[in-house]
Amino acid sequence: MRGKDKEVVRVVEEIKKVGIKVVRGEEWQLEGDLILKKRKVYVPKDEELRIEIIWLHHDILVAGHRGKWKMTELVMRNYW
Repeated sequence: MRGKDKEVVRVVEEIKKVGIKVVRGEEWQLEGDLILKKRKVYVPKDEELRIEIIWLHHDILVAGHRGKWKMTELVMRNYW
């Protein structure tokens, strides 16, 4: 786990201890087991997880094969 992810994990643990769901004016939120940043699912710096998310979007027939930038846009709509 890298430095930024360690910080996120620490903050989430603190949030859970005090029982709040929103931090910094809704910039960070907890929804069940998901961490949201600016209403997008926060994805830790886990290469395997990130590759899986990309492949899930890549395999959508509607998305087609419009290139790397279109794929990046699709993923960034929902993930931080």
